[in-house]
Amino acid sequence: MKKYTTQDAHNRIKKLLYSLTGITLADNKDIMISNRIDKLKRDSKYQGDIMDLLDLVESGSYVTEFINSFTTNKTHFFREDFHFLDLKDRVLPKLAKEGGKIQMYCSASSTGEEPYSMAMTVLETKEELGKYIDASIVATDIDTNVLQYAANGIYRFSKSSKEFPNWIKPQKYFKRRVQKNLAGEEVLIKVKDELKKMITFKVMNLNDNSYPYQNNQFDVIFCRNVLIYFSAEDQNNILKKLFRHLKIGGTLYLGHSENPQDLINYVSRVGQNIFVKEKEIN
Repeated sequence: MKKYTTQDAHNRIKKLLYSLTGITLADNKDIMISNRIDKLKRDSKYQGDIMDLLDLVESGSYVTEFINSFTTNKTHFFREDFHFLDLKDRVLPKLAKEGGKIQMYCSASSTGEEPYSMAMTVLETKEELGKYIDASIVATDIDTNVLQYAANGIYRFSKSSKEFPNWIKPQKYFKRRVQKNLAGEEVLIKVKDELKKMITFKVMNLNDNSYPYQNNQFDVIFCRNVLIYFSAEDQNNILKKLFRHLKIGGTLYLGHSENPQDLINYVSRVGQNIFVKEKEIN
């Protein structure tokens, strides 16, 4: 058997992950990669050598398991909650006044907390305005495991949790369930159907050449804390693709360490990493 170093395996994984997803792993991610290799072996139930497993991935086997093992899914409800306040106080009242169906897109839904937060914000706005709001959310991710988790809509909950802002009462949107385990009691919350029916979860790779949506389809796009996993060039390309599907006057929300790059001359900034589309990009 041909000898190889751990670094050889890591370098091959980085190249393979980029070719499949566009995700770029930095040089300081070696410990994380080693942990994810163990996860890949568990998920694929593969007992052999990692290089042999990577051969199989390159030939088309275990591709889903590979992608799911090496994607990062850090999220929580109402992360960067000022974006949801802007959605509630500025965007949705204006769209509700104009009438018509409101279409929103969550481009990296992970385990579902972000799109469910969007849905809760819609229902809170509806209650405040005393007016029906016809809104739908498309939520995509490349990781099939987290999409299934999101579709199930069951989460652990702690009373000390500060995830929910003071204008949200979780009991309105979740069913509470207590289950006992070896560590004692655990509180689980399950998303109510009223939220679920607003959201369509789909598998999609942001690095695909094109997206299956119409030009100017969405009133709102959330693309937060996912661009950081791509190279600067690929970030720019993703933003341009997303931008084509955002309506003139539509709002783009980016993560705290992300910027609109080449879109800067086509948007107006209305808040912290909140951008309104002013004109089409050339």
